[in-house]
Amino acid sequence: MDIAGQSNSNEPSKPQNRKYPTWLIITTWVIAGLMVALMAFSLFQYFSGASLLAFVKRSSTTASSDSGSSLPEYEPQKEYAAVERSVNADTVLPVGSRDDVVKYTVSTGDSLFGIAEQYEIEPESILWANSDTLNDDPHMISVGVNLNIPPVDGILYEWKDGDTLDHIAGLYKVDVEDILLFPGNSLDITNPVIEPGTKIMIPGGYREFQTWVVPVAAGNDAGVTAQIAGPGSCSPSSGYVGTYSFVWPAPYYGQLSGNDYWSGHQAIDATCYQGDSIFASDAGVVIYAGPISGGYGNLVAIDHQNGYLTLYAHLNGFNVACGQSVSQGQVIGFCGSTGNSTGAHLHFEVRQNGGFVNPWHVLQ
Repeated sequence: MDIAGQSNSNEPSKPQNRKYPTWLIITTWVIAGLMVALMAFSLFQYFSGASLLAFVKRSSTTASSDSGSSLPEYEPQKEYAAVERSVNADTVLPVGSRDDVVKYTVSTGDSLFGIAEQYEIEPESILWANSDTLNDDPHMISVGVNLNIPPVDGILYEWKDGDTLDHIAGLYKVDVEDILLFPGNSLDITNPVIEPGTKIMIPGGYREFQTWVVPVAAGNDAGVTAQIAGPGSCSPSSGYVGTYSFVWPAPYYGQLSGNDYWSGHQAIDATCYQGDSIFASDAGVVIYAGPISGGYGNLVAIDHQNGYLTLYAHLNGFNVACGQSVSQGQVIGFCGSTGNSTGAHLHFEVRQNGGFVNPWHVLQ
């Protein structure tokens, strides 16, 4: 039974209204407003084609400019692929780039072959440029001699009265333009006037050599095929016969101290020092042992009696006599620098049936 004025415990209670702080409500509305503004700004940027990043960058640049700064904006330099080169303080000028003739004074130990290598030209070109001094003979080189070194390979020619460009070009087997256009000649191609006595360069020109060699004549004695005229000559009647093989005639195998074999020097200059022993390259009979002209100095010549002949020049002394038979490797003399020579070495020739043979082709 209900009692009036007393509430029923089973009746639900009415909800009470919660009150939020004023600051929280204001903050919420501000955030919502900012989000709406940001969305509106983004849509404007998208549809207008502008860039927010560009806008920010322009604003930054403008601010920097307004601040009065005089420093330019830094832009990193581009990187390029390149070949790294090491630093070299020495300047090396190419010899071949010169146009003029230079003078060279021969010193001790020089050879025509070595001088040619130094100036990067062929030894023939030096012989042709000094024909009045060397007479096409590389043995005429000696200490103190002044040589003309041409700028390029060819003929250094002294112009003579009556010469013509057509004649000289044909004589040395080049075109007239080769002479006219060479810078070192300094010629007016429209009116080339060359005074007698003027030295001009004929690039690529060449001529035959005047050969200067020890003359070898056939002998009359049986068994001996050759003889050489001179104070050290003889005519043996017999002797050892060669083996057709040749050993190195100087102490230092395979080493050269001057000229190699080339058209103007049909021999090799083997390395040796004053007084070193010189050996017979093959068995045979000595047909010359003594001094001789032509720049060879003291000479030993061996006839191997099989068509081969070997010559050993510039010797300081002899260990054999003319007419003596020698075996392969026997000491025949001593290294020196007699004759036309700038230093001790062995000039070694090989001949076969009167012709020259490159020693490298037969030496073991």
